[in-house]
Amino acid sequence: MAPADLDQAIAWAAAEGWNPGLGDRDSFYTADPNGFLMGVLAGEPIASLSVVKYSDTFGFLGFYIVRPDWRGRGYGFQLWRAGLEYLAGCTIGLDGVVAQQANYVKSGFQLAYRNVRYAAMAAGQPDGSETEVVPLTSLPFETVQRYDRRHFPSDRAAFLRAWITQPGSTAIGILQGDRLAGYGVIRPCRQGFKIGPLFADDGEVAERLFLHLRAQVPPGAAFYLDVPEVNGAAVALAQRQGMAVSFETARMYRGPAPDLPLDEIFGVTSFELG
Repeated sequence: MAPADLDQAIAWAAAEGWNPGLGDRDSFYTADPNGFLMGVLAGEPIASLSVVKYSDTFGFLGFYIVRPDWRGRGYGFQLWRAGLEYLAGCTIGLDGVVAQQANYVKSGFQLAYRNVRYAAMAAGQPDGSETEVVPLTSLPFETVQRYDRRHFPSDRAAFLRAWITQPGSTAIGILQGDRLAGYGVIRPCRQGFKIGPLFADDGEVAERLFLHLRAQVPPGAAFYLDVPEVNGAAVALAQRQGMAVSFETARMYRGPAPDLPLDEIFGVTSFELG
């Protein structure tokens, strides 16, 4: 895809109810300009797939969409095979809708855990935190990159630079001494706002970040947090803050599952790119 093609894929994702971020395109495309595929039939785009290769050992698959009027004819599977070929030799992750889980198993993917989307409406709550947060852009980028690398299977510096500076977003961290103890980002979406990622050393830091990010949401607007269900503290945080389950995905891997500190992952960056 060219960037304009990715606009089309994001529009399809919005039509599916996936609620993409308003500034996602540039961040996504920066991650791997070769990792976005479009299926074209007689000059007409009918299907999309992202297969972002973060490194020679890890990639993430998303945006698997076939236009409704062209489904059931095998065109999506042709694109799927091309994507898997591009990521040959990599462990591949995806966040798939639960209904497609059995089909992903046929392609060699195995369930790791569920990611659960929690949603709520903002009511103008204060941030409730006595801890001073700092803008991520006030820190050396290497500090943020190093912390992010602990919580993601590969380095994603190009993506990260773009993600934490998206227009309209807020990206903050909490320092303990001179050490970064957690960071979070909230960005505007087609509907409301999404928090992600939310990485923290422990639940206390995560909640302080969460409260500050939630305070950025205008009263009456929706906000969302995608939580790995295996992190009990993250589930408890969402429930304690009055959020309700609205959606879920199956986090699956083809190849060895990454060894990540899931107890420090309180919010997923994006279902499309991991």
